[in-house]
Amino acid sequence: MTRLACLCLATMLLGCSTAANGNYQNIARDVRGAMQASTLGPGDVINVRVYLHEDLKGEYEVSPVGQINFPLIGLITIEGLTAAQVSSLVRGKLAKGFLRDPHVIVTVSHFNSKKVFVLGQVKKSGRFRYVDNMTVVEAITLAGGFGSMAEKNYVIITRGTRRIPVPVEKIMQGLAPNFGIRPGDLVYVPQRVL
Repeated sequence: MTRLACLCLATMLLGCSTAANGNYQNIARDVRGAMQASTLGPGDVINVRVYLHEDLKGEYEVSPVGQINFPLIGLITIEGLTAAQVSSLVRGKLAKGFLRDPHVIVTVSHFNSKKVFVLGQVKKSGRFRYVDNMTVVEAITLAGGFGSMAEKNYVIITRGTRRIPVPVEKIMQGLAPNFGIRPGDLVYVPQRVL
């Protein structure tokens, strides 16, 4: 009987070590970190539209020094700004002598300056371009999905010095909320214990 109890206890402990708990949901929203994830850097591509001015519509890549060359206003530095901040900046500059009450919309096409890393038991490990509001499920999908030996409910997200276990399979089944990825995060899918 004691041998059976030890075997059951060992099985329970093994199960606990390979399943992520719900603590990832309780990670405080880091507003500053979320804002930083959405800031522009060299190589990022934005779309700018000015209402009723098709001639000012265009796609712009942020230069290596963090600038774009916009019609009428010339070079403007946008590195470190969000799309909303760039919209306000362009609107303000256009309103100074060029257009009356311009309506400017700026969207990000590609965050080329920001990357996420997916390693371990996935079909295609590597570095992938960050997409605004990216989730752990999207990151694993970019890596081709889980490998055949993946531990799907104990994926480790490394953010700085913090390690966050996330139950991705439960997320995919709709049993747990998704988890947002930030630029620079490392998503590691360990090998399951047989």
